Amino acid sequence: YDPAADHTDVYAFVSPDRPNTVTLIACWGPFEDPAGGPNFYKFDDDVLYTLYVDNDGNAQTDITYEFRFKTQVQNPNTFLYNVGPIASLTDPNLNIRQTYTVTRVDARGTAGRTVLGSNLPTAPNNIGPASTPNYDRLSAAAVQDLGNGVKVFAGQTDDPFFVDLGAVFD
Repeated sequence: YDPAADHTDVYAFVSPDRPNTVTLIACWGPFEDPAGGPNFYKFDDDVLYTLYVDNDGNAQTDITYEFRFKTQVQNPNTFLYNVGPIASLTDPNLNIRQTYTVTRVDARGTAGRTVLGSNLPTAPNNIGPASTPNYDRLSAAAVQDLGNGVKVFAGQTDDPFFVDLGAVFD
């Protein structure tokens, strides 16, 4: 079992703000408490995170989106995720940073592989008010516009579903 590669949910729906587009959401790593430190959750550098899209209903992949992550430690002399309040995605207090590359792979035609974005920052974990005093701003800054109406985000978010597993299995 590899928790970092545990793909839990996929959502696809017509984008409410742009009805001629689709929103894709994929979730990995269930049951993460944002404040689960001192070694907070992150994407795994050795996992290829993928989304497969079938545009014509024939049960064959037409487009694949690949996400690869890279972790950087700013100060290797500490294990701490942050060394003070995090005010921006480039704040020196954010010691453990992740970036990612998004690649689109077309299954048909000659388009092949297209890197849509690289060195994109992930949102840091929402540790708490002392470490992430304005998490909404940090999270919004991690939304990247790749052009042609494509936006992407990688980071912790609340899952829209909730279940009290303790009570379910009690």
